[in-house]
Amino acid sequence: MMQADTMDERCVTTIRLLAVDMVERAKSGHPGLPLGAAPMAYVLWRRHFRHNPSHPLWVNRDRFILSAGHGSALLYAMLHLTGYDLSMEELQNFRQWKSKTPGHPEYGLTPGVECTTGPLGQGFAMGVGMALAEKWLAERFNRPGFPVIDHYTFGLVSDGDLMEGVASEAASLAGHWKLGKLIYLYDDNHITIEGDTALAFTEDVLARFHAYGWHTERVTDGNNLEAIDAAIERAKKTADRPSLIAVRTLIGYGSPKENNPACHGEPLGPEALRKTKESYGWPVEASFHVPEEVRQSMGRAVTEGQHREEQWHALLARYAEAYPEDAALLNQYLTGTLPEGWEKALPVFDPSKGPIATRNASGTVLNALAQVITNLLGGSADLAPSNKTFLTQGGDRNLHFGVREHAMGAILNGMALHGGLRPYGGTFLVFADYMRPAIRLAAIMKTKVIYIFTHDSIGVGEDGPTHQPVEHLASLRAIPDLTVLRPADANETAAAWKIALEAEGPVALALTRQNVPVLNMDRGRILDGVAKGAYVVSESAEPARLILIATGSEVHLALEAQKVLEQEKGIPTRVVSMPSWEIFERQEESYRNAVLPPDIRARCAVEAGSTMGWHRWVGTQGAVIGIDRFGASAPGSVLMKHFGFNVDHVVATALAVAARVDA
Repeated sequence: MMQADTMDERCVTTIRLLAVDMVERAKSGHPGLPLGAAPMAYVLWRRHFRHNPSHPLWVNRDRFILSAGHGSALLYAMLHLTGYDLSMEELQNFRQWKSKTPGHPEYGLTPGVECTTGPLGQGFAMGVGMALAEKWLAERFNRPGFPVIDHYTFGLVSDGDLMEGVASEAASLAGHWKLGKLIYLYDDNHITIEGDTALAFTEDVLARFHAYGWHTERVTDGNNLEAIDAAIERAKKTADRPSLIAVRTLIGYGSPKENNPACHGEPLGPEALRKTKESYGWPVEASFHVPEEVRQSMGRAVTEGQHREEQWHALLARYAEAYPEDAALLNQYLTGTLPEGWEKALPVFDPSKGPIATRNASGTVLNALAQVITNLLGGSADLAPSNKTFLTQGGDRNLHFGVREHAMGAILNGMALHGGLRPYGGTFLVFADYMRPAIRLAAIMKTKVIYIFTHDSIGVGEDGPTHQPVEHLASLRAIPDLTVLRPADANETAAAWKIALEAEGPVALALTRQNVPVLNMDRGRILDGVAKGAYVVSESAEPARLILIATGSEVHLALEAQKVLEQEKGIPTRVVSMPSWEIFERQEESYRNAVLPPDIRARCAVEAGSTMGWHRWVGTQGAVIGIDRFGASAPGSVLMKHFGFNVDHVVATALAVAARVDA
């Protein structure tokens, strides 16, 4: 019998059994983690965590990340008991349709949830991004006596999180960046779905993190509240290193399934639930039981949080009097407002200056914008010279992620979620695969992250098929709520950057390594056309019988083919640049029909990538010139010709389409 004798013990037991009742009611979930980890969550939230439940988005709040998202019932219990707008009814609807208590925490759905976690390791790495954002903003804006940005990023991580490679990459960076306000509690319960962690995870975790440059602690008894408290306190005093506190817990503590993988991913069941409540001296028949004294004790977080935020606003007001310009800029950053007239910084590229790779154009645009958007912050996975992501006057705004695409993707999400920054990150398009889980989460959360993906086709050339993206554009386009832009030239690239900075979610730019001509067109027409996703770049002299649709470097190929089709073959041909499927899909039907008239069924798409999805735009009688096999090692121009990206092949294919439609 583990009778809860003190208020702390009663609170911990309430947390445990609220979580268990949620899982049991849903007949789905993970009761084991909350039963084992409730003590450390309680100590953190009630003794160290500075937040305001009545204003979950208070700027200077501490952040808490449940990286072990399968234990979401624990987080929902904490949010409910500390006074967030998460009712008992929502707890009772755990994992149900339209509830605010989904199976894994979802950002933007549940008050107090800082990020969407589920794929293990992602939350760990997002926390690194949040801590980095806090550090950068604090160094930029804090003044003696005015710590206007001053908070911690806490997290609860699991064995599974620490096994994932993304966490290892992020941990290495966190140590390198000396993120002293990053503190993670490690639920060291030695159990995963398949059994004891000894099956596959026998390393000395704390030694590994020590080698990364972290402060490490071990608490041998996960129920020892004072030991947990003291370890957190020591971590907070370690200003020059992030901290990992390994807390030895027992999964399913107090239940018949204690220390058993069975309680990792399934309810306890009625009989085991009854025995669990008996072991805690809890009313067996009561479900979702919260003693009044517990509700009052933990509910004090509301008034405490309101007081903390009031104090911060008073500090901010004094700061604004002493440093009015800094205060105004900080407000601009935190509200996500772009500076007035920032669009004027977008460079204009002269067609007479010769061909330019869109990656180079992107670098020019990025550096121009960074002069006026001073919280534009990012870098590359050790490819800045190739991705053109280096800010020549950026100073501490240039981040060096090293060869760590997995971590970079997740860290960018954390930076965006923290607020105050405009993050971007670059790598080769082929390595977007390494970042895919983070990109997918960015789309789910609608974080404002910009991905700069260069070397966007077989035009990469001699590096060969390992570095030549083929399926990647189709793969990225398959992600809901991700906007993909493949600009045709330097001015379309500038327009794509404008879209990326104004977007309400993540944007991926696919850019060429090889030089491409600058379109000889009115800049306003390009800006407007790219903003609509697709537009006519060259109209036929007579009513068009054929449409060539292209993206990126292939737009120029389509323009060359148009000349032959019209001048030599007598077929009036329209050329459409379609830099973004997603944006074009969002336009009014009348506009889409104006660009791609339904009565012109002779259509040919040209893109140096997978043909998957293109028949939506060319129709059943149209053709797609793409590449549905891996590339090869040879000069890019040779590959383009060999794989059919040449005028003769485009013309021949277009003629065949026209003949088929006319037949």
